[in-house]
Amino acid sequence: MTLLDDPRIARLITLINATLRPPKGAGRIALALCFGALCHTLFAAGVLAMIVMMFFGLSKSLGTVSWPIAALANGALIAQFPLAHSLLLTGPGGRFLARLIPGPHGQTLATTTYAIIASTQLLALFALWTPSGIVWWQAEGAVFWVVTGAYAASWLILLKASFDAGAEVQSGALGWMSLMARIRPMFPDMPTQGLFRLIRQPIYVAFTLTLWTVPVWTPDQLVLAISFTAYCLLAPRLKERRFAARYGDRFARYRAEVPYVLPRLLKDHPGAQ
Repeated sequence: MTLLDDPRIARLITLINATLRPPKGAGRIALALCFGALCHTLFAAGVLAMIVMMFFGLSKSLGTVSWPIAALANGALIAQFPLAHSLLLTGPGGRFLARLIPGPHGQTLATTTYAIIASTQLLALFALWTPSGIVWWQAEGAVFWVVTGAYAASWLILLKASFDAGAEVQSGALGWMSLMARIRPMFPDMPTQGLFRLIRQPIYVAFTLTLWTVPVWTPDQLVLAISFTAYCLLAPRLKERRFAARYGDRFARYRAEVPYVLPRLLKDHPGAQ
């Protein structure tokens, strides 16, 4: 089996090839390129802000709201991401995304628009956070390198899980690249490869791991970790309802065979008691 036989890679190559040979249409191409540049710039900025700010346990940021009002501001920053992130994935949320861009291309750009909004939310959360100024614990010496290694590994797992789920969708590229190529966005099939063979929700699990493997612990980081861990445990239930409606018996069989968030250490055998 070659790399081109892997549907995850073959799908990306097909999309890239179509994007590199776009049909004529200067206005459409310019719009696609502008959305692509904005999407990936904000995506990189949001992820980088999250990596850096959590590395320091949210003890460093740009927020300057005075306390105790800062507690309300920080709480709003935490709440806005999961709320909008989940609502925009519903049927009405998808229709809102399609109408958000005036003209005929709103539906095609919906996944890119979603990524732009999510990236802006992440950037706002981590750039505008007002630190409490309290540091409970900071790893030092060999412990620092062990914890930092675990933090880096968590991000690599998240990267792998995102690739397994469909890199073009997770990064926001599907929308603008489909518009560029003037094709209908082709969404990945139900993910069952890679980390999805072990658990049904590897993206949420990997995201949770990044929250708990930081080398600096503050009250700020603890509140963030608890809040987003709860979201990562509960939000996939809504996602699985959509999958059940979309894939029917196929998803039911997958759900029966693959655990939710904790991989099985031993596989069941037909003759096992």
